Amino acid sequence: SLMPPRSHVRGCSATAEMRYVASYLLATLGGNSSPSAKDIKKILDSVGIEADDDRLNKVISELNGKNIEDLIAQGIGKLASVPAGGAVVISTALGSAAPAGG
Repeated sequence: SLMPPRSHVRGCSATAEMRYVASYLLATLGGNSSPSAKDIKKILDSVGIEADDDRLNKVISELNGKNIEDLIAQGIGKLASVPAGGAVVISTALGSAAPAGG
């Protein structure tokens, strides 16, 4: 299996918080304008990730009510400043997906 053991997945790192953010974004893109902790845990559980309640609730409180498109645009801007080829791939992938959604 490519998934690390659950004990390694659950953590207090920025990577764990990004998983919560990504799950929140998936839920909103799926039509849920205000995902709950239960909604996000369901997404994370589907890929074998155990959520830390305190961190998850913090991410939800920071994202709830914000314009998701603006957050994505801000994130792309931050990725563009990272000196790696990954930002180009991400912005290109998002750019090609944007016309389909809008």
